[in-house]
This record gives sequence, C-alpha cells and structure tokens, in this order.
Amino acid sequence: MQHTIPLFPLSQGLFPDGMLPLQIFEVRYLDLIKRCYQQQQAFGVAWIKQGSEVQVPGEIPSLHKIGCMAHIREFEQVQPTFFRVLCQGGLRFHLHDVQPGPYGVWQGSVTTIAQDPEVEVPTVLQAHADRLGKVIASAQQQGVAEKLPIFPPFHLDKCGWLANRYTRLSPSARS
Repeated sequence: MQHTIPLFPLSQGLFPDGMLPLQIFEVRYLDLIKRCYQQQQAFGVAWIKQGSEVQVPGEIPSLHKIGCMAHIREFEQVQPTFFRVLCQGGLRFHLHDVQPGPYGVWQGSVTTIAQDPEVEVPTVLQAHADRLGKVIASAQQQGVAEKLPIFPPFHLDKCGWLANRYTRLSPSARS
C-alpha cells in the first residue's frame, strides 16, 4: 500500500540498521527533524542520482527509486538553527513519485519493502564476516567501538546485515 512520507535527499545511501549522522541547518529540515524526534516518527532518506543536497531554486532532484526509513536515535540542539542527529536505518521503501511539500521538504509516495530475509552467511563469504568481526573486536578492545559507523547488535552471521554494512562502508556508497 502506498503512503506519503517526508524525504531527505542525500548524496549517500542509508541501509537497514545502518548509521547516519546528520547536521541539520537548512530551514526546511529544522522543523521536520524536530517534529520527527518529538513524535518518534521516521522520515525517508532518498539517495540523489542527480542534483544537490542543498536546495537550489527551481531544481527538482533526481532520486534513486529505493530509499530507507530513518529513525532518530540521538538529537542535540546545538543552536536554535543547528541540530546534530544520529539516525538508524529502518525498512527500505520503493519511491513511486516525488512532490514538493510544505516548507520546501520533498514528499514521496512510497511502498514499504519487506525486511531482508534472514540468510546465514555462506562459507564462500565467511572471510568477509570474519574481517568485519576483527575490526569490531579491535575497536572494542581499544575502547573506541562507539566510533564505528555500525550500531550493535552485530549480526555477523546474517548475510543481509553483512552486505548492508559492506555496501555502506564502500567508497562508492559515499560518493
């Protein structure tokens, strides 16, 4: 079933259970983020194909058709017009249509996509799970696990979780 959500277009993707730190300063997002935090509502993160994160008059951003719901885990109001938030990815969605909304916040007509099936990591990919596990263990031993861009729990035995972490950490996901 389609429903409408507020969109936050970004030049990077968000994946289920992924971490997304944001610095909010654009007027169009200050109200949205504060309201979402206070009402414990999610918003949609849509990966920009073409266009800018910062609003350009008359420009309609071209967005990828698959996005991810973002849930605010931490909220800090540094100044009245500057927030720091830490979001966690929820369910993916299929973006059908984009329309301008109140205060310049894009609205998307979306259909939620089911959660990734729980598939065990196959033997051929176990080395990747082990490698990420070593990075996590090393960070924990050094007392810097909170600096990892990964939320616990760490599902190193689940193929979808592992694929989402590697995809997010890859250089192409950040460009």
